[in-house]
Amino acid sequence: MQNNFLLKDSPFYQMYLLDIQANPFVKWAGGKRQIINEIHCYLPEIIQEKEIKYIEPFVGGGAVYFSLFNSPNIQEAILIDNNPALIIAYNTIKNDVDKLINDLYILEQAYKEIITEEERSKYYYRIREQYNELIKKLDFRLDNSYSIRLTAKFIFLNRTCFNGLYRVNSKGEFNVPKGSYKNPNICNPNNLYQVSKALKKAKILHNDFIIAEEFIDGSSFVYLDPPYRPLNSSGFTSYTRIDFNDNEQKRLAKFCQKIDRLGGKFLLSNSDPKNSDPDDNFFDDLFSGFRIIRINARRNINRNGNERGTVSELLIMNY
Repeated sequence: MQNNFLLKDSPFYQMYLLDIQANPFVKWAGGKRQIINEIHCYLPEIIQEKEIKYIEPFVGGGAVYFSLFNSPNIQEAILIDNNPALIIAYNTIKNDVDKLINDLYILEQAYKEIITEEERSKYYYRIREQYNELIKKLDFRLDNSYSIRLTAKFIFLNRTCFNGLYRVNSKGEFNVPKGSYKNPNICNPNNLYQVSKALKKAKILHNDFIIAEEFIDGSSFVYLDPPYRPLNSSGFTSYTRIDFNDNEQKRLAKFCQKIDRLGGKFLLSNSDPKNSDPDDNFFDDLFSGFRIIRINARRNINRNGNERGTVSELLIMNY
C-alpha cells in the first residue's frame, strides 16, 4: 500500500521542520494535558534563568515534556518509564518515525474500511492477540522491525481500546476491551513527526524511577508524575505488572528528599486523599518538609460515572 505521508515534499514533513507544538502520541490515564496551564504556573524559575537538564522518571504520555521541549534552556532531557512497550514506542518514534507511520497507516486503513461493529471488534481482538504475542518476545536488543511492529500495534490499541487505558494482567498481557469510537484518530503523521523532533534531545530509558538519581545535579529540574494513589477501590495502578502501592509512594518520597539534597528542583503531581477522606493526611505527612499546593482537575477514568468530574490534585515542590 502506497503511503504518501512519507514523501519528503509532503505537507506533514514540511511541518516537521517547523517549531510546532508536539502533543502526546498516546492517551494515558492521568495525563497532564488538562492541568498543563496550572503546572506551568508552578514551574521553577531556573527554567527561564539558565540552561537546565530536564528529567522525567514517569514519562507516561509526556504532556509536560512536550509542552516544554522548545524551551531554549532545556539542553538535555532524560525520559524514563517502567513500561517497556511505552519506552520502545518512544525510541521507535525518535529513530524510525517514517516506517512507523507506514505500518500505522496500514492498520488504520484496514480498520476504517470495516463497516460492521462485529467485524471491527474481531479485528481489534486479533491485533490485541498479535500485540501480546510480540510482548512475550520483548527484548530491547531485537531489531528495528520488531520495535516498529510492536509500536504500531501499541498505538493502534491505545487509540481504539476502552478509554485509552493501558492495563495489563498478571502475565503482563494487555487486556483492555475494545472502545466504542466511530472514527478514531489512529495515525497522526503530523504529530508523530513533531514528537520525533521533540525526542531528538532526549535520552529514553526503561527503568525504575530511582535510576534518575544518576543524572541529577544542581542544574536539574525533575518532574514526577507517578501512578496516582487511588482515591477508592476503583482506582488502578497496573500500568505494568508492578503495583505502585503506598510503600512505593513512600519510596518515591525518599527519592524526592534525595533530589533536594543533590541540589535539583522537583515538582510532583499526585492525587489528593482528602477528596474522599478529609482526615487523610498521607501526602501532607509524607512531604511535610516541602511546599504542597492543591489545584482543581477534571478526571474522567472511573468505573463509576458519578465519581468522575472535578477533583483536587496535589502539586508538591521543593522551591
